[in-house]
Amino acid sequence: MNKKEERIEYWLDIAEYDLETASMMLKTKRYLYLGFMCHQVLEKSLKAYFWYSMESEPPYTHNLLILAKKSELLDLIDEDKRQLLNELIPLNIQARYPEDKIALLKSLNYNKSRSILKRTKDFSKWIKKLLIK
Repeated sequence: MNKKEERIEYWLDIAEYDLETASMMLKTKRYLYLGFMCHQVLEKSLKAYFWYSMESEPPYTHNLLILAKKSELLDLIDEDKRQLLNELIPLNIQARYPEDKIALLKSLNYNKSRSILKRTKDFSKWIKKLLIK
């Protein structure tokens, strides 16, 4: 296995772990952390794709749109996927600060969180399919 393959596998493995964690957050109704973990899943999946397309270390950023753009994936992403990226970006940073947690918690419920999780799973699978080409 070469370095590119190792790095792709590394990012996908931890993305899968985070996806399992997100699923557990839905079961325990910890919606704020489900959103945070879904962000992590897509961040790591995008970093795997960055290795695939650029064959180098991804930029040190948590911004999902920047990762998609710099990996030349943004033009392939449909509107639903773009919307999900925009929904998840604040759940990564704002979930860490007490003043933002209250507002975020009010915006999340079981149905919305379940939808975020499903769309994250679908997006992650889509990226994996691109990596198999």
